[in-house]
Amino acid sequence: MRIKVLFTLAVLFILIPILEFTVLIEIGRRIGTLYTLMLVFGAGIAGAILAKMEGLRILSRIQEDLQAGTMPAEQLFDGLLVLVAGVLLITPGFLSDIAGLLLLFPPSRYPIKLLLRRLVRQWIYTRTLRISI
Repeated sequence: MRIKVLFTLAVLFILIPILEFTVLIEIGRRIGTLYTLMLVFGAGIAGAILAKMEGLRILSRIQEDLQAGTMPAEQLFDGLLVLVAGVLLITPGFLSDIAGLLLLFPPSRYPIKLLLRRLVRQWIYTRTLRISI
């Protein structure tokens, strides 16, 4: 089982950069290298700003929950996903930008948050974690 997970991760770490590079080359071919670089750079800056704004909003909600004496579990999940979104948005590439934007906005983040919550619950109850792809 462990070998299957490692193999899947290895394939993903090889395929994703190849796909990103292919998309960058194709977009560069269609709109020009300079415009492509400007898009990638602009998306990184805009993504960092959006991730910071959303992260600060989540931190504020965490503080409100703690002051009210409740556990901020939902906000912690949101915070983790916004952190991942920020990393994806800063990473050069259009596919990672799309994934980062999907994680950044609450409506599209919700299904991933449900999956994460289920995985954490499974880990708490069984002390094992199974991820099927």
